[in-house]
Amino acid sequence: MEKWSHCLPNVQLFFAVKCNHEPAFIAALATLGASFDCASKAEIEAVFAHGVSPTRIVYANPCKGEYHLRYAAGVGVDLATFDSMDEVDKIKRCHPKCSLLLRIAVPNDKSSWRSFGTKFGALPEEVASLLRHAHKLGLRVVGISFHMGSKASESQVYCRAIAAARAAFDVADELKMPKMHVLDIGGGFKANQLFDEIAKTINVAIKHYFSDHQSDSDLKVMAEPGRFFAETAFTMVANVMGKRVRGEKREYWISDGIYGSFNLPAYDKSSMQISPLQILSPHQNQGTYSSTGFGPTCDSLDTVVADCKLPELKLNDYLVFHNMGAYTTSAGTNFNGFCISAIPTYLAFTSANG
Repeated sequence: MEKWSHCLPNVQLFFAVKCNHEPAFIAALATLGASFDCASKAEIEAVFAHGVSPTRIVYANPCKGEYHLRYAAGVGVDLATFDSMDEVDKIKRCHPKCSLLLRIAVPNDKSSWRSFGTKFGALPEEVASLLRHAHKLGLRVVGISFHMGSKASESQVYCRAIAAARAAFDVADELKMPKMHVLDIGGGFKANQLFDEIAKTINVAIKHYFSDHQSDSDLKVMAEPGRFFAETAFTMVANVMGKRVRGEKREYWISDGIYGSFNLPAYDKSSMQISPLQILSPHQNQGTYSSTGFGPTCDSLDTVVADCKLPELKLNDYLVFHNMGAYTTSAGTNFNGFCISAIPTYLAFTSANG
């Protein structure tokens, strides 16, 4: 939070609840002043459980179920995204008092680990018709949003996206719509050295493209970080529940896998850091072996790590996985009867008094 406030002091953060919905984590962020990006009724309820005001929530799912949308209307969540004509019609039916952000596609967004452009975001040639349709129905579009996707790998993509957002602001002005005043720069942030460069690029681009919107009343800038806050705050420990020796190779079955915390579409293996916590086989200058870690299910694809150098482990030893806070338990399933929600989360903290 200190890093974010230092690098992006004028950007209000809306934590992406889909990244990690652990109640204690949500409570900590709420206490520190974060707002929240929710995509469903359940996520909104999870945030409300900590006394968060509906004014600190953006319903940032461009395609919302009618039941969820009516719920949002009933509880006062009055800011949401859209990117299609049908979504505008749906919002008019279910939540006509909602303020809207038009989600635009990010130009040349191939720099992200997982781009969202094929699923979400209005194309440049669609912006005018979408704004016109919303205005005709009496809905108020207050700004523009975009999202890089997961883990942007270069900073200039934010500059291009902010330029595209400014172009959409100009289209609204040309249509004589009420002046827009919200810019949502989405997510894609990771707590690494690149973040400083990305933050600098964002600040410079906003100053350049929105030079006529420099006061807080003229432009509210918001973002939807997830991984940036959650990834390094959690550590996962898995039990060695099975073992097979094949020559110089070691194969282990552990108590979590790709249908749990290591969900393949969501989990970023490049952040994986493994260390053994040996209970029955204490480390005594032993060598390492090429090791594979299988998950607990009967699916042969359920492989967590392959060809990893580890010391000899025994049954009921443990493997410690660091940086496990982003898209891990929140993306888990109950496949094969292994219930991810049954895995307990323990809180570790240091007293302020030492």
